[in-house]
Amino acid sequence: MTKISEAEAANELMRLARQIAKHDKLYHAQDNPEITDQEYDALVRRNAELEEAFPHLIRPDSPSQKVGHEIAASPLSKVTHEQRMMSLDNAFNRAEVEEWTQRIRRFLSLPEDAPVAITAEDKIDGLSCSLRYEHGKLVRAATRGDGQVGEDVTPNVRHIADIPQELPAGVPDVFEVRGEVYMAKADFDAINAAQQEAGGKLFANPRNAAAGSLRQKDAGVTAKRPLKFWAYGWGAASDVPCESQHEMMRMIESWGFPLSPFLIVTDTVDAMIAHYNEIGRQRPDLGYDIDGVVYKVDRLDYQKRLGFVAKAPRWALAHKFPAERAQTTLEAIDIQVGRTGKLTPVGRLAPVLVGGVTVTNVTLHNRDEINRLGVRPGDRIVIQRAGDVIPQVVENLTRGERRDPYHFPDKCPECGSEAVAEEGEVDVRCTGGLICPAQRTQRLEHFVSRKALDIDGFGSKTIAQFFALGWLESPADIFRLHTRREDILALEGWQDKSVDNLLAAVDSKREPDAARLLFGLGIRHVGEVTARDLMKSLSDISAIKTASQTFAEYRSTNPQGEEEKASPFKARMDQAAKDIFGVTDQFGVTVAHSLADFFHEPHNVKVWDDLLEQVNPPRYVVETLDSPVAGKTVVFTGKLETMSRDEAKAQAERLGAKAAGSVSAKTDLLVAGPGAGSKLKKAQELGIETIDEAGWARIVADVDSGAG
Repeated sequence: MTKISEAEAANELMRLARQIAKHDKLYHAQDNPEITDQEYDALVRRNAELEEAFPHLIRPDSPSQKVGHEIAASPLSKVTHEQRMMSLDNAFNRAEVEEWTQRIRRFLSLPEDAPVAITAEDKIDGLSCSLRYEHGKLVRAATRGDGQVGEDVTPNVRHIADIPQELPAGVPDVFEVRGEVYMAKADFDAINAAQQEAGGKLFANPRNAAAGSLRQKDAGVTAKRPLKFWAYGWGAASDVPCESQHEMMRMIESWGFPLSPFLIVTDTVDAMIAHYNEIGRQRPDLGYDIDGVVYKVDRLDYQKRLGFVAKAPRWALAHKFPAERAQTTLEAIDIQVGRTGKLTPVGRLAPVLVGGVTVTNVTLHNRDEINRLGVRPGDRIVIQRAGDVIPQVVENLTRGERRDPYHFPDKCPECGSEAVAEEGEVDVRCTGGLICPAQRTQRLEHFVSRKALDIDGFGSKTIAQFFALGWLESPADIFRLHTRREDILALEGWQDKSVDNLLAAVDSKREPDAARLLFGLGIRHVGEVTARDLMKSLSDISAIKTASQTFAEYRSTNPQGEEEKASPFKARMDQAAKDIFGVTDQFGVTVAHSLADFFHEPHNVKVWDDLLEQVNPPRYVVETLDSPVAGKTVVFTGKLETMSRDEAKAQAERLGAKAAGSVSAKTDLLVAGPGAGSKLKKAQELGIETIDEAGWARIVADVDSGAG
């Protein structure tokens, strides 16, 4: 992973949480995904990489802490699962599968060469469904939803022929069969052909068609759709009469449920990979869509011992198939300007079908990537819908043809300001800042977002509309909207109540949290964590401007000499940044330069001063409680299973402790979760007190109850 700062990581984790939540909602709640499973997996993998590198930045809304998506407003009633429907962790190559099997052995304290039986079956691309049987009769069917709460689709599944309404005698009193509702490829083609003939909306793929058909308010509509089901496991059960996954699945099959035709048991990675490859070979000819192979530890007593992490069982793994590729023509290269001014090139393609989805756009990342690929409008390219950033160009088939190279713009296409790349960076950014309309609208969205000022009622559509009308130019304008009540009311879709709710939400933020306000301005490198650190040190929001301008003055009088090496110069500037801003922990010259640059621009100073005339953030005070850890330095390591890393750090600060990111002689307490590694070893070597997550929870609970 490319080295990035903590502030950059925090910002990217924020963006990933929003992106993934959006796609979760589209996939699970609306059955209308915008990206493929491979694209989604890439976002989740990037999130996991960042959380592994910066475990203290794990967010409460992180996708690693959630399954599926909260059920949106729906005509279907909600159902709480007695036993949570979990997601699965993913692997993408043999090495990751081997590592998973090794983790299983380590967790179970088995010898490295001890055989562990594993089931393997293809992973069908459908909609998860839980079927509850009581005394052999189907009493309830529910979608997965967010894993805890799903939708009641009992009347609908009664029309699926693969699902028995009654089970044979002798089954447990309560048993939930879990599996996938799906639509065969041939049935999908037929239903889309009928939709097209009737002038109706076409389904994007079989998964969408299955999900939309199952989640109908009118079960009569479901009855007309050719849905199928196969079982892959079970949930709540009054008794599990078998000792292994495979035996139990065969028993479920004997009750009348279809299973995967590829379900086998093996005990070596070689055999697992061979089965994976064979399924992959047959994949194009299967009558249904699959996206990988699922491995599960066969012994149920092992499964019980292994348990679960935040959203997935330790005893199961989804081995995903690689992306499919296709050739197409790059018709044009457009430049999009982001909130931070980054110019991102987007390739416009001749539409091409990849993995059942029509692709028309592809990201080209940055100027260097365009140069590396040598792409120009008119080139024939190979694309794939998976990888680190997706969709992506894999190969330029016509780069050898004589044609003028593409010249990356040196002016912002939105405002005409100079576009430059800072030293050591590949990204080209617009220097226009808040005068750039592209940056202004996205910065306004960021300013009102949940992690910033959290103003209810402000979506991107509303901001774009108000901006286009000239009502919103800067954050301060949000607090002047009360003068436009009648203008807003005159717009289509606005009523007295909705306007009053919006204005009340704005007024409720006139004394905002100073750290949220600072973060909301979207100053480069100033993420949530850095904003809090700055406000803890400076307390008064107005001190940010003063400190930034002081650092800018120091910088101008201490230029780096040609003969002076970068390292001593950086160290001197780094120390000056800490002295001026008063922040000593994980704060460096990069943030100081960014703040100095921001306040160097007169238009930014105007925006800042204008905003502070509209809002009055109170002095930033971190309230702490008297506790056994007050005044101590606490480090969290490993995987926290009941809370996010941010929540744990916030608890430590509330208890008067300092939450540090690394172990040193100054560390007083280490809280170690599963997977703790080098930090735990170092703490043991230094004789530092170490407790587990449960021990930390007891400290917090005792203090909150007054016992601490």
